[in-house]
Formats: sequence, C-alpha cells, structure tokens
Amino acid sequence: MNQAVHFLGLTPDELTSIVREMGAPEYRGRQLFEWLHGRRARSFDELTNLPRPLRAALAERGQIATLAVESRYVSEDGTRRYLLKTHDNLPVETVFIPEERRDTICFSSQSGCPLQCDFCLTAKLGLLRTLTAGEIVEQIVVALNDAYGVGAETPRGTNLVAMGAGEPFLAFDSLTKALRLMAEPKGLHIVPNRVTVSTAGVVPRIRELAHISERPHLAISLAAPNDELRDKLMPINKKWPLAELLAACKDFEHSLKPGERFTFEYVMLDGVNDTDDHARQLANLLNRHQLRAKVNLIPHNPADPLPYRPSPPERVERFKAILEAKGVQSFVRRPRGRDIYAACGQLAARRELNPSGATVPR
Repeated sequence: MNQAVHFLGLTPDELTSIVREMGAPEYRGRQLFEWLHGRRARSFDELTNLPRPLRAALAERGQIATLAVESRYVSEDGTRRYLLKTHDNLPVETVFIPEERRDTICFSSQSGCPLQCDFCLTAKLGLLRTLTAGEIVEQIVVALNDAYGVGAETPRGTNLVAMGAGEPFLAFDSLTKALRLMAEPKGLHIVPNRVTVSTAGVVPRIRELAHISERPHLAISLAAPNDELRDKLMPINKKWPLAELLAACKDFEHSLKPGERFTFEYVMLDGVNDTDDHARQLANLLNRHQLRAKVNLIPHNPADPLPYRPSPPERVERFKAILEAKGVQSFVRRPRGRDIYAACGQLAARRELNPSGATVPR
C-alpha cells in the first residue's frame, strides 16, 4: 500500500487538491467524494464516473478499501458482527443492528483499548492502535454495503454509536474528522444528531466537545456510584474521579439542546454494583449535581474470561424503580447480538467464536 492515501478519509477539498495535482479538473474531486461516500464504492473499477486514466492514477496514489472482512456473524435477532482486519493486520469490530424504524451501527475507534475496564472483554486486548478517520468511516460503509448492497439506498435511517472497541475520546481527532465526513450531504449524510459517542470519562475531551457547534450526543459510562468501586471497575476513575467527571458534565450541560439529556450508561453486575444502596447512591450523585440526565441500565453481557454475571431481571427492575422514585429517568437496555458476542462489553476479536446455529461466517 502506498504510504499513503486512504481516499475514504479525505474531505472533498482534500480530494479536489489531489486531482488538481494530477492535472484533472477540480470537479473530479467532488465526483470522487460522492461516489466513495454517497455510492459507497469499494474499488476503482466502480468509479465509472471518472475517466479510466484518472482511476489508474488514483490507484497508484493510494487505496479506497483498507479493511478486509475476515469474519461475519449473524445473530438470531438479525444483528450482524463483523471482524475486520486493517492493512497492518489488526482486528477491528463493527456491529450492525437492524430495527423497525432505523438501523444502528456500533463502530470502533481503536483496535483494542487501553482503559482496562474490568467488566469489558476488549480490555483484555490492550491498545493495539488508534484508528484513522478513514478506517472509522469504512466500517460504516462495510456494514451498509453488506446489508443493502454497494450504492443501494438504505430503506431506513441510520444511527451511529461510538461504543465499539476503544475509547473514542482517545481517538478524538480521527473521530471528529470521521463525523464531519459522514455528515456531508453528498456523502453518507449521517448528521451528528444521529450519532452518540460513549466515553469512560476523558474529562478534557468532554469539555472540548461542548465547544463543537455540530456535535454528536454524549453518553458517559459510569458503572459505579462511588469512587472506591469505580476505581476497581474503571481505572480511568483514578485519573478523573467522579466529582471531576460530573463537574465536566455540568459544564457540558450548557451545550445541550432543548429536550436533550445526558445519557449515563450503567452496566449492572450481579452482587457488585446493583444493590438498593447503590441505586440510592447513584440517584443522589446525579441529583446533587443537578444534571438533566437519564440512565441506561445495561445488564452485563457475560463472556469468558470475565468473572462477572448479569444482574437478574428483578434486580434490574428494582434498581430502576429506586432511581425513578428519586426523579432520575431510567431505561433498561435490552441486549442485541449476545449469542454472537456482539453486545456491549463483548467485543474482543474472538476469531474462534462459532456458536452452533448462531453465526454465518463469510
């Protein structure tokens, strides 16, 4: 691969500059962007709107597709999990979740993750590499093309969640460029209002995101209502403890749109963080900071070698009732794709995974 250029990660202006250097008219750069993003082309042969000599010159300069699909798994509920490989042979995982009114694509921002959250399988990989903007965009292209075909229109809206492998705020530059690329009207046209970014609590980036005019929604992974427990479950808390994290959230609140609320994600671990007292601590914590917040309760998705079990349904409902009695809006998130290890906390490039009857590798 030429050192190079991953065309899917370039803006219309950057593509225009490249074709101009090649002696082609500037409008060819805009055409290139529209076919790479709007039509989701995956090869130079598919760029039939460009002259053959220009396509050949572009192929010498760089690549369109840098992610290869190593495995594809389909859940009983229709969820699809893709194990992709980068040009330097690193794993990337992406999940496509079809729903009645929209599709949701959960994408990764890093290969592996450095944060060592104790309940997350990805943490066992450690950080392998932060992904580029082009590699983030390409995950979306791969998933949409697999579901609908290259260039085909999607019958439903598409929502994106940066909740795959990695900490998005440690890939901040790549992430924000990818979101700008995907929002282009002549491209995928997935606007930031349809994107949610989940962070374990990188405080400086929370404040930075607040100053981006066209920004995605923000979700904060908490997993514990006090510092002692969160230090164990999410070691990032030792750097930015809860008081500091929630102060940043309070500052961010000024950027919330009318009707918008903070989303806090709370993974429920049986006998660890799911007692009545934990629920009261969590409600008091959020109320003390007077945050316009809602809490998504996520029963833990089990996976070897993690030592945790999901909280039983009745415990989850009891936890939810306590939060709501204290004025904290709460929802229980139902797992999708658990049988193919596609649910929250399960992604870890399990190449050996092949549950009987649950997967369709390709």
